[in-house]
Amino acid sequence: MLHNDRKSTYKVPPTTFTDKLVSQEARREKALEEQRRRRAQKFDSSRQLDAFAHLSLGASDDEGDEDIDEEPHVIKEGIANYASFTCKTSDASGTLVAPKADNDGQLKKRRSKNKRRRAKKPSKWANKCMYAELLEMKEEPSLWDDHSTDANDGLPSDLERGWVAVAPVPTGKRCLAITHQSTSGAIGISPNTTLRSRLLGKLLLPRFPSSLPPLTILDCILDINWKTNGILHVLDVIKWKGQDIADCETPFRFWWRDTRLAELPKFAPPSAVFSFTRSTEAQQSDSQPSPYNFQYPTTFIPIPYHTDTTLPMLHSCIVPLARSAREIFVDIPNSTPFQFLPSSDSAMSIDSAAGHSGLTPVPVQVASDGLLLYVSYASYEEGTSPLSCWIPLRPLSIPGEEEIKDAERERNSPLDLFQRLVHHRLTRMQQSSDLHSMVM
Repeated sequence: MLHNDRKSTYKVPPTTFTDKLVSQEARREKALEEQRRRRAQKFDSSRQLDAFAHLSLGASDDEGDEDIDEEPHVIKEGIANYASFTCKTSDASGTLVAPKADNDGQLKKRRSKNKRRRAKKPSKWANKCMYAELLEMKEEPSLWDDHSTDANDGLPSDLERGWVAVAPVPTGKRCLAITHQSTSGAIGISPNTTLRSRLLGKLLLPRFPSSLPPLTILDCILDINWKTNGILHVLDVIKWKGQDIADCETPFRFWWRDTRLAELPKFAPPSAVFSFTRSTEAQQSDSQPSPYNFQYPTTFIPIPYHTDTTLPMLHSCIVPLARSAREIFVDIPNSTPFQFLPSSDSAMSIDSAAGHSGLTPVPVQVASDGLLLYVSYASYEEGTSPLSCWIPLRPLSIPGEEEIKDAERERNSPLDLFQRLVHHRLTRMQQSSDLHSMVM
């Protein structure tokens, strides 16, 4: 029961259950102030101001003479005082003997204790993703009655000038793509990449080869159908070739992501292998070959972002994009099934001459999961952060709420509510503009 509740509320904002008095806007300002403080502290540390804090212009000539007249400090202790620090002892005959080692039982106990301690230690990749909060919105008729004041609808006050929109966000599993320094092997052939889960940092797939450079960390979404399309969606970049990009602002990180991914060389996925587990009659009776299954992601696709978040752009372009599926072309290997030919001794010989015959670009549909908003002048932050807001395409089910009709539930989806609030703001802006023109 608890497991089901946790899975159904993983997208619910923390303030829904923890603190209803602190608004999301206030928490966002606090997070930005904390980032400014850390950035200033890091900048001062790089200038090494602390190294000059205790420096002086030096002593005068008189002080120098006094220092010369002082007697030097002499160490009066003999070497016998340090005999107790030796790691070896002597027996009755005067021979040096090494200290006794622990018995086997104590060694086994200590090893098992250390092993349990390492097992309980969380992964260093746990909770390293910048996970967005659900955008807290509210729609009340009373908010739109008074045209003289701004409505507190939950949308950011600087939505048009201080945010970056990411849409359509694909459906899949959030993860980190981490490349390691390869000791041998060429890029794209030697396994150098691992995928780690968002919350616990667990290994999702065995290490696989990719064209990503070493010492790179990407915030990604593993496509829900990656086994058939081989797609790994790249959401953000944290580190590239050992260079820290997380401290940069959002538009620069996204630009860097798109530029660097476009420069990567492309490698063909492994050739399709026909299954030997089925019978020969079943293989010969098939009119279509078996579908190709990817062993690991081979295509790294950046998720589109939009720096123009004005109300007309949001209402007419970005929100419709967040509702629609995205078509992506992926290269899938062509493979002719192996031909089974009987030999002279009635044994089966495999003619593998018809093997890999090239690549075919195939269009695939990637379903959308909603819209993401990032504060444009914020840096990448680990853990759940109000500096990134999530607007799902589909309605969320919160435990404890009464069941409602499907039509009403669909109307109350977060993306529908967001579009209505944007439309309300756009209408109010147009009315204010018309009123101003009439007065003038």
